[in-house]
Amino acid sequence: MTPSAPLGSAELLQLKRWNTPTIYNGWEQITRRDPAADGFNPEPTHDFMPAFGPMVGYAVTLVIEPSNRAHRQALPHAWDDYRRMVAEAPGPKIVCVQDLDKPRVTGAFWGEVNASVHRALGCVGTIVDGAIRDVDEMTGVGFKALARRLCVGHAHVQPVRWGCPVDVFGRTVHPGDLIHADKHGFLVVDAEEAPRLLEAALFMDANECRTVIAAARDSTGLGTEAILAAQSAAAARFSAAAREHYGRRGEWGGTAPSGAPPTP
Repeated sequence: MTPSAPLGSAELLQLKRWNTPTIYNGWEQITRRDPAADGFNPEPTHDFMPAFGPMVGYAVTLVIEPSNRAHRQALPHAWDDYRRMVAEAPGPKIVCVQDLDKPRVTGAFWGEVNASVHRALGCVGTIVDGAIRDVDEMTGVGFKALARRLCVGHAHVQPVRWGCPVDVFGRTVHPGDLIHADKHGFLVVDAEEAPRLLEAALFMDANECRTVIAAARDSTGLGTEAILAAQSAAAARFSAAAREHYGRRGEWGGTAPSGAPPTP
């Protein structure tokens, strides 16, 4: 489902300035889902353009089966219909592709031509549970790709289904989901979570900087017991701030320092 209130370009740009683990740290504070099991990819991905940094956009979904030549006869208008769907979707867009040949790799949907065409249609990149080719040319186009591997040919590839839920790297993606992706993997954000995502990520990053990171970096010259005590106290402050803001303790939930009341 397309988000009812897509984020503005300024907020998307700010989300793009942070890596995906930082965005996850904020997301886990606002999501109703299980942050140990949901949202991110459970299977490994490979970022073929890590120098591009993170990509952020709304999911456009596609299913392919490069090994099956029958789709070309059964769906003669598939390319035109699929490209129109892409053109009409809100941007920026990330094309999330399920390859039915998995675990095999028979051919690649993505190469120089498709990357160029999709860039013209407002897409910033793809997450494809299969292969890409023409990796240098795709990089030149400025089209980011997370994929399983490279391959040589395209086989009988063409759109098979589109605008439907897809499974990519063990994660279900729906059309219109907000995606944040980089070399670590990707995070799928529900429409109801998206409006609070940036604020949560910024808050939790600042919370780390003020507490547990600061305590670690200020430990020069301290003895072991002093370092451990400082870190325990910092973890308690981190947890208290997260609980006050979101009702959850966050990653570094600690015990209260000696003489202080326990965190709520």
